[in-house]
Amino acid sequence: MGTKLRHITLPLRSYSILSNPPGPLVKYRNLIKEGKLQHDPFQEGVASQLQNLLQRLDQYEKQMEQYHVNLSNWEKNRENERRRLLTEEAELHQKEEDWWKRLNSKLSDRWVSRKRPKNMEAGVGQWVSYLKREKKLNSVVGQRPIAPTSPKGLYIYGNVGSGKTMLMDMFYSATEGIVKHRRRYHFHEAMLRINEHMHKIWKNQVEEKPLKSSISGWIMNLPFDTKAKEWLAAEERYNQEVHLKNILPAVADKFFLDQEEDEKGASILCFDEIQTVDVFAIVALSGILSRLLNSGTIIVATSNRAPEDLNEAGMQREIFQKLVRKLEEHCENVLIGSEIDYRRFIAQKAVNQIEGENNRSPRIGSYFWPIEMEAINKFEEKWHDVTSRLGGRIVSNTISVMFGRTLEVPESCEGVARFTFEYLCGRPLGAADYIAVAENYHTVFISDIPMMSMRIRDKARRFITLIDELYNRHCCLCCLASSSIDELFQGTEEGTLFDLESFQFETETEGAKLRRDVLAEGNLGSGGGPVGITSILSGQEEMFAFQRAVSRLIEMQTPLYLDGITNFHPFFQRQHHKLLSESSI
Repeated sequence: MGTKLRHITLPLRSYSILSNPPGPLVKYRNLIKEGKLQHDPFQEGVASQLQNLLQRLDQYEKQMEQYHVNLSNWEKNRENERRRLLTEEAELHQKEEDWWKRLNSKLSDRWVSRKRPKNMEAGVGQWVSYLKREKKLNSVVGQRPIAPTSPKGLYIYGNVGSGKTMLMDMFYSATEGIVKHRRRYHFHEAMLRINEHMHKIWKNQVEEKPLKSSISGWIMNLPFDTKAKEWLAAEERYNQEVHLKNILPAVADKFFLDQEEDEKGASILCFDEIQTVDVFAIVALSGILSRLLNSGTIIVATSNRAPEDLNEAGMQREIFQKLVRKLEEHCENVLIGSEIDYRRFIAQKAVNQIEGENNRSPRIGSYFWPIEMEAINKFEEKWHDVTSRLGGRIVSNTISVMFGRTLEVPESCEGVARFTFEYLCGRPLGAADYIAVAENYHTVFISDIPMMSMRIRDKARRFITLIDELYNRHCCLCCLASSSIDELFQGTEEGTLFDLESFQFETETEGAKLRRDVLAEGNLGSGGGPVGITSILSGQEEMFAFQRAVSRLIEMQTPLYLDGITNFHPFFQRQHHKLLSESSI
């Protein structure tokens, strides 16, 4: 076990990989030469296609840098011209004889519009004015610049354990230093981020503010009287409302928002485990991925299903077909046709190697079972060993979670945390909480894990999501469980396990309205009564879910996985970037 622990306690050992990572094909072939992977023609074919895509990124980055310069200039010119047109309109209104009468009438109509019958359309005058203004802007400033044609991304699909995520991550690692804007999301996190951004935008829209407080600085400085400035402010607010009505493009624009605003260039989105579990997922993915693809983002995605097979339940067919067409237009669909679960193969190879070296029955990694004295002692020894190497100071901690929440961590020590299964999965926690745990702790100990059954279906669902997030952040996982990994999800005489893929989104109370409306109406309107969040997945989807969890638990015990913790976990990457920043001063 000591050889595994040094990968956790020596974070500087392999940081040179981050500065100059090899391409996916090179990395894949090196792992085969080292005996850590078995050659698979399907995997090598995908690695080759990803390598070709990587080689095209440097030139595309330069093209996108120029495109963003052009786009920025266009946006500035358009905004300046828009303000000039508004100023001319305000000046004309102020000069007309019946200005006061029409202005008062218009403002009154605006404020009482909520009381009008539902069959009457409010704001028709503003809408007409807005369209006329937009037409003038197009004629003077021209149409929005078109992004250069992007290299086609990849949509990689196949069975559990066939290597989809591994290959995508090899590609993602290799893009560092080549493109400025890069993100990797698992489906759970992506949906949470979307929900979070939607809620913030929606919350801003419904906040009631006095009209005068919304008058921006450029309007206040104009040589007009108060009523003219109020008219301009009302037009400005209407312009913002029009743009925010289509909320999904606004959310898409925030996917890469934490980059420096002056850093313009290409963007890469790696999206693991694309699913269409409900109407919300279909509507959100269609709107957001379409926006990203149209603006030049390259997408590399993985899934268990081909794009056309994602929506077997037939939800929102028209919107779904648009999504499929968009993916086919911008991505090559690649099937990894292997029937082998390579996670199991790698784990068995490690077992055989240890058996050959020690001539005894091995226990690779840190999965201890059953919950009896011998396994409990080994689990406790592991905890003591790891924390002792890190100073041995055990403290409680509070970490931040999405949507303004926090999570108490009962025991932690320098990037290592310990929980019981009941604490993490027996309470109403979800993906947002598990993402926070995985982001903050490179090593997670979980004790008292029971066999999953229908009786604890909610706990088992949370455990599946927890495993996904720990795996996605490349955490080291140490478990004390009631059964072996293979028996953990076998169910009981009560029947087969439930739909493990379904989960609920956490949000503030006010934000729940957004998801409810999408599910009820298939759009982003307001109103409507409460609707339960229902899952519409087949038994095959259940099979994918728990097979993936078992496969990932097995892989997380292997030397190949454990060797990568110091390279890939955010805890060590933050340390690495901090050292680079300090050395550059």
